[in-house]
Amino acid sequence: MNIKKILKDHKEWIESNREKGKKANLSGANLFRAELSGANLRYADLNGADLRDADLIDADLRDADLIGADLRYADLRDADLIGADLRGANLSDANLTGANLFSANLFSADLRYADLSGANLRYADLSGANLRYADLSGADLRDADLIGADLRYADLISANLTGANLTGANLFSADLNGADLSGTNLRYADLNGADLNGADLSGVIDVYDQE
Repeated sequence: MNIKKILKDHKEWIESNREKGKKANLSGANLFRAELSGANLRYADLNGADLRDADLIDADLRDADLIGADLRYADLRDADLIGADLRGANLSDANLTGANLFSANLFSADLRYADLSGANLRYADLSGANLRYADLSGADLRDADLIGADLRYADLISANLTGANLTGANLFSADLNGADLSGTNLRYADLNGADLNGADLSGVIDVYDQE
């Protein structure tokens, strides 16, 4: 597999408005420890790809198909993942510091121990996602869908969760110190042991508002 040629053809495909070049089809590809920093992979098919330990710093992965991809320990710092499809992807221990995941689909994704500090997760679908021990400090989670998400022991210090839906989420022992939870839906959520010191809880729909 000539990854350089694939990337070159894909870039031409993007820049020519799909008239030249060729869309990258890397479905199921072995990209273990691949050097892809700054790569243009917008709209690329990476379904089920092995991207463990891959260098994807500042990569353009907007609207990419990453369903079921293995991104364990991948470096995605400052990567652009707007609208990316990451359903069922394994991102445990991945570095997503400062990554843009606006409107990304992370349904049932594995994000255990992932570093999402300062990441943009606004409008992201994180329903059913495993975020146990994840670092979400300072992350933008406004209007995110976190229904049924596992956030046990997660670091959400100073995170912005305004308007997020946390119905049925497990926040056991999560650190929400200084977090903005205004207008958040916390129905059926488990907040046992959670640190809510300094958190903004104005307008919250809480566990006691169940009908």
